[in-house]
Amino acid sequence: MRTYIALFRGINVGGHNVLPMKGLAALLEGLGLHSVRTYIRSGNVVFQAGGQTLPGLSDQIRTAVKQTHGFEPEVLLLKKEDLERAMAANPFPEAESGPRRLHLYFLSSAPANPDVDGLESLKKDTERFALHGNVFYLHAPDGIGRSKLAARAERLIGVPMTGRNWRTVGKIMALAEG
Repeated sequence: MRTYIALFRGINVGGHNVLPMKGLAALLEGLGLHSVRTYIRSGNVVFQAGGQTLPGLSDQIRTAVKQTHGFEPEVLLLKKEDLERAMAANPFPEAESGPRRLHLYFLSSAPANPDVDGLESLKKDTERFALHGNVFYLHAPDGIGRSKLAARAERLIGVPMTGRNWRTVGKIMALAEG
C-alpha cells in the first residue's frame, strides 16, 4: 500500500460545493481506500491505496463525489514522496517561520510555457516566487489576499493548480507520516 494525498479544489467555499469531511472520508473508504484521514474543511485527505494510477484514482474520486453530492471537484493527487520532495525543495526556507505567508501551489502537470515575465511583472517588491516542476512557491509576507501575483498565477502558469500554506502542508505531511 502506498500513501497518497488528495488536495480538493474549490470545496466548502462561501457555501458552495459543500462537502463535509466526515462524509468525504466515508465516501473514500467506500471506494476501498484505507486509513482515510482529513485535515480542515478545505479538502485535504491522506489515505492509503494500492495498484491504481493517479489519474484513474482521481477520476474515481471525482465521479463518486459527483454521484453523491452533485458536483465534480478538481482533485489533485500526490504521492507522499511528492509532498516530501516539494517541502525539501522549498527555495525560501527562512520563510518557514511565517508559515501562513509561504504558499505551495501544486500544479496538475508541469507547465509547457509559463509566462514567467508576466509573473515577475505582477510581483510586489516584498514577494518572491519560484516554479520548480509541478510546484509554484510563493512567499507573500504581506499576505495573499491582495496579491495580484497570487490572484493571476494560475492563468500565467497555464495549468490548474491548488495552493496550501506552509502550515497546512506541514500538517498534511504529519498525517501522511502518522
